[in-house]
Amino acid sequence: MADEVPSPPAASAATAPLGSSVISLVNRLQDIFARVGSQSTIDLPQVAVVGSQSSGKSSVLEALVGRDFLPRGNDICTRRPLVLQLVQTKRKPNLDNNDEYGEFLHLPGRKFHDFSEIRREIQAETDREAGGNKGVSDKQIRLKIFSPNVLDITLVDLPGITKVPVGDQPSDIEARIRTMIMSYIKTPTCLILAVTPANSDLANSDALQMAGIADPDGNRTIGVITKLDIMDRGTDARNLLLGKVIPLRLGYVGVVNRSQEDIQMNRSIKDALVAEENFFRNRPVYNGLADSCGVPQLAKKLNQILAQHIKAVLPGLRARISTSLVAVAKEHASYGEITESKAGQGALLLNILSKYCEAFSSMLEGKNEMSTSELSGGARIHYIFQSIFVRSLEEVDPCEDLTDDDIRTAIQNATGPKSALFVPEVPFEVLVRRQISRLLDPSLQCARFIYDELIKISHRCMVTELQRFPFLRKRMDEVIGNFLREGLEPSENMIAHLIEMEMDYINTSHPNFIGGSKALEIAAQQTKSSRVAIPVSRQKDALESDKGSASERSVKSRAILARQANGVVTDPGVRAASDVEKIVPSGNLYIPLA
Repeated sequence: MADEVPSPPAASAATAPLGSSVISLVNRLQDIFARVGSQSTIDLPQVAVVGSQSSGKSSVLEALVGRDFLPRGNDICTRRPLVLQLVQTKRKPNLDNNDEYGEFLHLPGRKFHDFSEIRREIQAETDREAGGNKGVSDKQIRLKIFSPNVLDITLVDLPGITKVPVGDQPSDIEARIRTMIMSYIKTPTCLILAVTPANSDLANSDALQMAGIADPDGNRTIGVITKLDIMDRGTDARNLLLGKVIPLRLGYVGVVNRSQEDIQMNRSIKDALVAEENFFRNRPVYNGLADSCGVPQLAKKLNQILAQHIKAVLPGLRARISTSLVAVAKEHASYGEITESKAGQGALLLNILSKYCEAFSSMLEGKNEMSTSELSGGARIHYIFQSIFVRSLEEVDPCEDLTDDDIRTAIQNATGPKSALFVPEVPFEVLVRRQISRLLDPSLQCARFIYDELIKISHRCMVTELQRFPFLRKRMDEVIGNFLREGLEPSENMIAHLIEMEMDYINTSHPNFIGGSKALEIAAQQTKSSRVAIPVSRQKDALESDKGSASERSVKSRAILARQANGVVTDPGVRAASDVEKIVPSGNLYIPLA
């Protein structure tokens, strides 16, 4: 390819073959990465054009191409990054301009021979993404221009830095544009074309400021000084072009673009290039700089620097591509062979489902690879039942929120207008049901813990073959999740029914149930064990007791009879009648007869 491409007049024969080979190779890589969306993983060499709004960036690009094809105007024109690939083609005889055309990546196969249509397509594509009212977007537009009048260069025209938002632009438009520009120029493989107008102070150049942040050593920055023909009288840009104000290792190139009046008068770029050459030749102040200024010299310099830059970064680029290729090949091998027949696909699916079921059972039974950091699978479910659930049941106090006043009030409500001779069963059942219902929440919580653990098991036991089929894995997750979720609802209903059964039927015949007779028996045993031997009363005490009033003897007699009636026989005079209340507390729903 190199020997087929003639060297342009501005380029030397030594650099053209290198530029036409490696630059075209990088262009093809950029197209491939743009299609597959992998441009962020590998940064390819390119030239980013940076400058403030109305600094002359678009005029420089059009002069490099030699055709009018970019949107022009007083307001912001470049509102999306335009990746411009200039491809030098072999000049065909007996043809005027039919060998010059453009192609957009988003319109494959369509050639634009009319460059005014290229301008309209750029404007339409910009409006489709960024809107028609000065909006800005970071999505690229990729354009290739094939022409025998260009050198192989890849340029990225970035939106100009603006200060005040207009139209639909957000209030932080300057910060957004700076962030967008920095995302391109901060990569070491990107050359920076910093465009600054000569009629403004170079120390206030936004382009050089951002280039200094991204490239502090100045190894990747090329300065372009525009609008040299409209500087104030008595001033010149010689010191700027010589790098005496702000030095750059790659130097500066001065250009003279067409004015807005020239564009409106349809002055051709060819005539503008002739006028530019005469400008530098006829200005004594630029003696010795004419051969290094102008758009043709800028194109030649960009081609040489870009080719050398690609040559420098090519080994590292090749290593990164090789590493990515090995990783992709390994991933591709993990997907296995493609099965096209229906029978083979069915067998493969059945094999995957069988392995999944085996993995699920192994995790439940503890036969899989054991983890030493946490409980999982069946061990976790056993821990939930034996530790978490049992502990939550033990923390339930059966007498919580149940006071003697509540019991007394319930008994009185059950007896109606009459006094209670015996303890009724209705308040007992009402109060017991209220306490049993407190077991429902811990039981439902246990069921949800089991459900969560089963969901985790379903995620962990995904077999290796499922890595090949992400949609199948996603669908299996949905089906299994729905299946477990559908099983949770009847489980919770069953738990609620069990609690309701216990509430509806209070089994007082259970051996662990303590009834009234059992409570009195326990009280009697406690009384016998705590009884203290009483010495024989003296005669004097007997005589003094006889002197007691008849009323006191009557009270003691009733107390003794009451204790005998309740099945507790004690020595007369040992305890008062009120002690019976302490033996059988009212909190156990039994009221003493004394």
